[in-house]
Amino acid sequence: MGTFTLSPLCVLSLFSAAIFPANLGGQRAESLREATRGRFMIGAAVTAAQLDRPETADLILKQFNHLTAEYEFMPLFMETGPGRFDFKRSDRIVDFAHLHHLPLTGHMLCWHQITPQWMFEDAEHHPLPRERALANLKLYINTVVTHFRGKLDSWNVVNEAVSDKPLEYLRDNPALRSIGIDYVQKAFEFAHAADPNVPLYYNDYNVEDQAKLPKVLRLIRSLKKEGVRLDAVGIQGHWYLDYPDSDLIDACIVTLGKEGLKVLVTELDIDVVGYEGADRYKSGIPADVLNQEAKRYASLFEIFLKHQDIIPVVTFWGLEDGQSWLNYTPRIRTNYPLLFDRRLNPKPAYHAVIDTLSRK
Repeated sequence: MGTFTLSPLCVLSLFSAAIFPANLGGQRAESLREATRGRFMIGAAVTAAQLDRPETADLILKQFNHLTAEYEFMPLFMETGPGRFDFKRSDRIVDFAHLHHLPLTGHMLCWHQITPQWMFEDAEHHPLPRERALANLKLYINTVVTHFRGKLDSWNVVNEAVSDKPLEYLRDNPALRSIGIDYVQKAFEFAHAADPNVPLYYNDYNVEDQAKLPKVLRLIRSLKKEGVRLDAVGIQGHWYLDYPDSDLIDACIVTLGKEGLKVLVTELDIDVVGYEGADRYKSGIPADVLNQEAKRYASLFEIFLKHQDIIPVVTFWGLEDGQSWLNYTPRIRTNYPLLFDRRLNPKPAYHAVIDTLSRK
């Protein structure tokens, strides 16, 4: 408990990193994976469709050395009906990762979104009896984790369980209403029983928020008190050009590290429009905004480098601007949150990250 044990694939990659360090005597690295070598792994959330397109597959292989499935590992895509599982798309990602010796994270086992209603509710949206809901959760986690046993680098077990409401601890969701407050603990126990060797982590957004961090710490400590395997905490990193303050992110990583856990940056992107913003960049993004984004990414990677002893993986949530979820949330708008544009060309933000990493 509290030790993020790397898979053989991760160990091999980091061993290679120790032999070929990232600092090239002032030379600029040629890729993200070269620039981060010896510090932490650099990942991307990918889809099975991207792996089947030569241009996107080539970009993934050149730039990244760790993968997360963006959607294909989510419950709604895995269990198409009670007890009916479909692993075709998820297996495609596993096969690609193993073919190219890339560690892969399973994302995720329990979430209040993209999960079949019948897992925790009846047809009228009433909570199922506790034992029935627990049985559904156990069947799902046991089947999925067993299917991928020995093939993944880690599992995001529970996603976004902590509430954003000031006076509420855990989010009011179907799993909580049907099973109770210990549903998080049970999910971790089921995952560990199905694969005792795979590292497990809890994942959430706005963890750095001063009102939310104490509740995340409460959850972490309660799991550790119950003897649950918990290796790391994932901070998603869905951030903005000017929020949150870098000092808050830095302090959050320090605080989580003091709990004896590794800290994963799991879903990094920068919303340049703003959560409630209009579609102001539909015809193109101004150069000054791209430069602001580049500076923001550079400052974030300064923080990650500072804490490389407790950050084993930094993962971007997506590959290129056009397929980012931020084009559709909270409404349809044209966003530019990643390091590669819609034509797969590197942006100023990419060069800023490479330069930051190459200098250190």
